[in-house]
Amino acid sequence: MATPLKVHPAAACGCGAHGDDEGRKALAVDPDIKERNQKRLRRIEGQVRGLQKMVEDDRYCADVMTQISSVQEALRSVSRELMRNHLKHCAAGAIQAGPEEAEQMYDELVDLMYKQLR
Repeated sequence: MATPLKVHPAAACGCGAHGDDEGRKALAVDPDIKERNQKRLRRIEGQVRGLQKMVEDDRYCADVMTQISSVQEALRSVSRELMRNHLKHCAAGAIQAGPEEAEQMYDELVDLMYKQLR
């Protein structure tokens, strides 16, 4: 069973990017989301090491590019989970907090979506 998340207004999501302005560290993180993302990122790290070896071994270019696509999709998967959680907790909280916080969150979300489309 999941450990209940202690919600702090500045760090309600599990993305790890909220908190004080110095380092923007999370004050509270959902342990299930954190563990799931850490596992995915470790797997991606292994894939990248495999890519390095493929290049070192002069593997066929199309095979290397196929593996690069796999790594990119794995990173998109982590990003989607973080975005979902950010919308569910951080954005919802900011939008409910009032017009100023909502406007800041709208700008942040538009920037995030734009960056994801590149």
